[in-house]
Amino acid sequence: MEVIDGNEIAAQIISELKVEVNSFSQERPTVLFIRVGEDPASVSYVRKKQNTAKKIGITSQLLVLPDSITQEDLLDAISKANADQEIHGILVQAPLPAHIDERKVFNHVNPTKDVDGFNATNLGKLCQEMEEGFTSCTPAGILEILKRKKIVTEGKHVVVLGRSLIVGKPAGMLLLRKGLPGNSTVTFCHSRTPDLAKFTQKADIIIVAIGKPQFLTADMVSTGTTIIDVGINRLADSAKKSGFRLVGDVDYDKVAPLCSAITPVPGGVGPMTVAMLMSNTVKAFKLSLETSYS
Repeated sequence: MEVIDGNEIAAQIISELKVEVNSFSQERPTVLFIRVGEDPASVSYVRKKQNTAKKIGITSQLLVLPDSITQEDLLDAISKANADQEIHGILVQAPLPAHIDERKVFNHVNPTKDVDGFNATNLGKLCQEMEEGFTSCTPAGILEILKRKKIVTEGKHVVVLGRSLIVGKPAGMLLLRKGLPGNSTVTFCHSRTPDLAKFTQKADIIIVAIGKPQFLTADMVSTGTTIIDVGINRLADSAKKSGFRLVGDVDYDKVAPLCSAITPVPGGVGPMTVAMLMSNTVKAFKLSLETSYS
């Protein structure tokens, strides 16, 4: 059984991006992070993304807006960033306050700057297998894991647990597409799917993004399966200084011995998400250069 080290793969990608960015003659990629409010998790996530950008040589800007901001004012702020030619990528940190329509916000980001890959235009390009679109970062990270670990996907049965627009649906579409990694037979399952084990027991690869701690149990998995655990959940743990421990959507201790390969939590898919955000930012920068010279 192989425990897939997402930190190691992410470090490889970051190193490759640093070399590429340093090869650019003068201008550097610039990404704008828009954070609404002071949610501690959002503050931490954005700081980590900014630190990673700095390592690579990507310029990052941070726009912090109050959580009382109106949707109209938030959209206006995004419009200004869309029009700013010095900004190549825009990321609006989720979650947003309850009075904000996240879908409208994500769809307001210029598709050519949508480095999070949440805009409907980019989701459509993913469906049409158009290379110039941006794939949301977690699914892109999953594909990069499968590619770099040389995990065979062609002809394999992939079961995706979860149907979100951020992870489940795009991950399944990526593995369904023509090419490698891809050429898989994909089954989507979710919270309303009866007898989930009937599907997961027949899977060669399981992507678990259902948002429930330790949801996938040993009786749902066959020997030799590859499992990609996307979940990040906090469980109370008095033995930890923080008072909690992080677990995935997989009952790791009991499931891992059955697998041919598995991603841990933490240290699996999470680092890949940030790395692929940086990759998308560099891609957005290069596309902007092509547009300016065309």
